[in-house]
Amino acid sequence: MILAGLSLSHLLGIFAAAASIVVALYVLKLRRRAVAIPFSPLWQRILRDKEATSLFSKLKRLLSLLVQLVLLALLILALGAPRAAASLMKGRTLVVLVDASASMRATDVAPTRLEAAKSEVKSIVRGLGGADRMLVAQMDAMVTPLGPMSGDTSELEREVDAIRPTDTRADFPRALRFATDALRGADEPEIVVVSDGALGPAADAQGPVHLGDAKLSYVSIGKGRRNVALTEFSVRRYPLDKSRYEVMLEVTNTGDAPEDVEVSLLGDGQLVDLTKLRLQAGERLPRFYPNLSGASRTLEATIALAGGAHDDLPADDHAYALLPERRRAKVLVVSDGNLYLQAALLLDEYLDVTTVTPAVYARSEAASTAKTDVVIFDRVTPAEPPRAHALYLDPRGTGSPVKVGDEIDRPGFDKIDRKHPVVRFIALDDVNISKAHALKGESGDKIVGASEPGGPILVAGERAGYKFVALGFDPAGSDLPLRTAWPLFLLDTINWFDDEDASYLSSFRTGDVWRVPVAVGATTATLKDPDGETQPVPIHEGRAVTLGEHAGFYELSTSAASPGEPATTTEFAANLLDESESTIAPVKDLVVDGKTASEVHGFHVGVRREMWIYLLLLVVLISAIEWATYHRRVTV
Repeated sequence: MILAGLSLSHLLGIFAAAASIVVALYVLKLRRRAVAIPFSPLWQRILRDKEATSLFSKLKRLLSLLVQLVLLALLILALGAPRAAASLMKGRTLVVLVDASASMRATDVAPTRLEAAKSEVKSIVRGLGGADRMLVAQMDAMVTPLGPMSGDTSELEREVDAIRPTDTRADFPRALRFATDALRGADEPEIVVVSDGALGPAADAQGPVHLGDAKLSYVSIGKGRRNVALTEFSVRRYPLDKSRYEVMLEVTNTGDAPEDVEVSLLGDGQLVDLTKLRLQAGERLPRFYPNLSGASRTLEATIALAGGAHDDLPADDHAYALLPERRRAKVLVVSDGNLYLQAALLLDEYLDVTTVTPAVYARSEAASTAKTDVVIFDRVTPAEPPRAHALYLDPRGTGSPVKVGDEIDRPGFDKIDRKHPVVRFIALDDVNISKAHALKGESGDKIVGASEPGGPILVAGERAGYKFVALGFDPAGSDLPLRTAWPLFLLDTINWFDDEDASYLSSFRTGDVWRVPVAVGATTATLKDPDGETQPVPIHEGRAVTLGEHAGFYELSTSAASPGEPATTTEFAANLLDESESTIAPVKDLVVDGKTASEVHGFHVGVRREMWIYLLLLVVLISAIEWATYHRRVTV
């Protein structure tokens, strides 16, 4: 036998001290008070009867003392946590990975797969041996250990109750690497995976996961596979008519039978379109909805089975998107007159354009840009950069955000970064230019267009928190203003300044790290999730950074950039849109590192195999016997 608690020397010391107190209490006698009585012969006869039974009385007191000492010895021995040596050496060390990804929200197992998984884990916890230790971790886009390695069954059950479902995929390789690290060097290591098996391959950028000497066990959850899901959803406004928009979505039947479904589009909570579709088993059906109207801010797509039936996974039946606010951008044009420029800006009704001459701007520069979103400098460059986003047409002088180089004769757009937002959907390859100047930006600036061998003629970047675009030639000295590319270039540039681009219109994906743009100068941010709960999020390089776990509409509030300015609020949407998570057919066999996971065994619900429990039960039993003998006047 081995003492897993206090050592034998400590136990003997405690027993000696406590036993001496108990013995002292039994040895002490009450001091009798002398009382005069009138008739002594009566008391003499009583004393003779007492002397006849004095030996038996002493034996009864000694028996009571021995019972108390035995109880004391058992209680002190329990402090040592005695265990069998074999049991102590063969204790298992387990890491239980509980799948909390979106597929575990399926309702084919009542009430959900996750709740069934938690019940299975609790059964394992209740069957732990006295020497077993367990760590419970939630597995979704991250791996979250819910407590330390422990053998405390009450604490482990509380940790299991803390598991919450998410709308993300499961990062199985990351979870396995965490488990193998936690079990390194442990006795009898074992990894228990509780999941429906929709985990993907056990490999990542580092390669396949190797389990080492850890045993792999698997508890399969789920039985159904009927599901129709929204697997793609994207929305954007039309650049020249922001009251209208188009929607692209994809519906996938991951089940094994044909399904009739209804697809509903809701704008600002009102029905915009209703379509009935029939999908064959395993079919993916894209749908395009052009030229829609009726929504100013929120868009939501929902699917439902015809006839009022329900599939097994409601989490992927909804998709969300937010259209950018149709606010009027304030544009200040600094020019001596440019009809091509003014006419192009009139095409967007959401632009509030003000035109001033360079002389007026120079006299009241601070007042001119105080409440301006974008400044367009037409063949003029200020001495100091404005406190706003700026477009420079043919910049010159020391105030230019880029260095102006040598003149280039008859340049062209030989190289174009077609992924940059300011040249989206426009063709510049055959623009004829009489002359231009090479532009040289700083480190971090982006060359959007360049002439060979002349150099860059279109550069974009950022200075002091404000974006800029510099065009290295006078548009009037080219045929650019005569092309449809001219107004599109201006509108794309202004939209990029305001972050009104296609990447904003699409929602974020759950399970990814979100980097949400915030106001320039903001230092703190608070995120409100679809359930109404709030949490602070850090800001890094002008973006609020957080890991997205739930689908729906979010609200991000940021602090004021400077005293006197109001706090800002940004809304955005997030979606699951993951076909692998929507494929909910349970996997019966789990294979990792060439090993097929075995079933969980060796966990039997009942009294844990620890001797101190039985010692306490023995103490209770002896105390009950002693109580009964006391009241029957046997030990007193």
